[in-house]
Amino acid sequence: MIKNISSFIKNKPALAVGFLFATSSLLFGTWVAAIPTIKQRLNFDDGSLGLSLLLSPLGAISGMLLSTRIFSKVPVGRWMLNGYRLLCLLMILQINSLNRPMFWLILYLYGFCSFLNGVSANATVNIMEKKAGRLFMSTCHGMYSLGGAVSAGLAALLISLHIVAGWQIVIVASTILIIITLNQKHLLIHQDIIHSRSGIKLPSPAILGISFICMVTFMAEGCVADWSAIYLKETLHAHKALISFGYAGFSIAMTLGRLNGDGLIASIGSKKIVITGCLLSATGFTIVVLAPVVPVAILGYILIGFGSSCIVPVLFSAAANIPGTSTVEGFAMVTTGGLIGFLAGPSIIGFISKISDLSKGLSLLIVMALLAATVAWKNKFFADKKTATPELEYDEQLY
Repeated sequence: MIKNISSFIKNKPALAVGFLFATSSLLFGTWVAAIPTIKQRLNFDDGSLGLSLLLSPLGAISGMLLSTRIFSKVPVGRWMLNGYRLLCLLMILQINSLNRPMFWLILYLYGFCSFLNGVSANATVNIMEKKAGRLFMSTCHGMYSLGGAVSAGLAALLISLHIVAGWQIVIVASTILIIITLNQKHLLIHQDIIHSRSGIKLPSPAILGISFICMVTFMAEGCVADWSAIYLKETLHAHKALISFGYAGFSIAMTLGRLNGDGLIASIGSKKIVITGCLLSATGFTIVVLAPVVPVAILGYILIGFGSSCIVPVLFSAAANIPGTSTVEGFAMVTTGGLIGFLAGPSIIGFISKISDLSKGLSLLIVMALLAATVAWKNKFFADKKTATPELEYDEQLY
C-alpha cells in the first residue's frame, strides 16, 4: 500500500484529480457534523428533513438529463476545475442557509453539480488509465474516503474549539478552493470532450443490476453521512464531541480498504468482492441498530466501511467496459444509481424514522444490502478470481 500511495503522490496530474475525489467527502464530512444544527435552526423534524433531502436527487436527475449537452461542449478539465469550485460555494450556502426556501434551492443545485462532477472525474480517471496503461481508479476512490475521515476528525476538533458549523465550512471550503486553484494547470490539461451518444436506450438487466448495487452502496454511505451523527446523539445520547466518530470510523475503514483494493480484487475476484462486501455491510448495519452503547455502534459503522470500500471501484470499472456502451454512458448509469441512493436514501430513512424510529429506518439497509449481494451473485459483468488477473502485479503498478 505504501508503494502504491508514494507512486500516486509523485504523479501530479493524478494527484490533482484524486484531490477532487477528496474534495467531495471533505465537504460532506463537514455537512454531516452540521446536520443536527441545521435541523434545529430551520425547525425540521426527521420527516420534513428527509423530504427536503429529496431535492438533491432531483438535481442529480436534472444533471443526468443535461450531461450529454454539457460534456459535448465543455472540456472535461475545465468542468472539473469550475465544477468543484462551485461545489465548495454551494456547501457554504447550504450549511449557512437563512431559511427553508434557500436550503431547498441549494440542495437541488448541489445534487445537480455533484452528478456532473462525479461523471467528469471518473471519466477522466478512466481516460488517464487507458493513456498510461496503469491503474488509478481504486486509489482515487480511496482519496474520497480519506477526505471523509479527515473532515470528520476535523469537525470534532473544530467543535471542541467552539467553532460553529457555519464557520467550519468556510474554513474547509476556502482551503479546498486554494488547493484547487494551485492545481488548476494539472486539471486544465484534460481537454477531452467526453460526450456520449445522444440517443436514449433501455439498459440491459445486467447493467441495471450494476446500477442497483451502486444505489444500495451509496444509499448506505449517504445514510451513514446524514444520519450517523443524529443516531449517535439522539438515540445513543453520545457526547457532542463524539457524534462525528461514526462517520469517521466508516471513512477510515473505506480508505484502508480502497487503498488495498487493486490487490484484493486481483486475488479474490470482483464478484466475490462485491458479494462479500454487501454481506459485511448488512452485518455492520445489524450491529448499529442493535448497539446498546456508542462504541458498539461505531464498530458497526467501521464494518460498513470495510464492506463498502471496494464495491464502487469494481462497479465503475465494470461500467467502463460494458459492450455496446460508451464510457460516459456507463458512468452515467452507475453514477445515477449511486447519487439517487446517496441522496434519496437518507430521505427514505427519515420517513421511516418519523413513522417509527431511526433504528427501524436503518434496518432497511440490512435488507437492501442482502438484495444487492443476490444481484451481484447473478451479474455477468463481474469477474471471478480466474479471470481477474491484472496486467501487472499490484506492487509493480506505477503511476
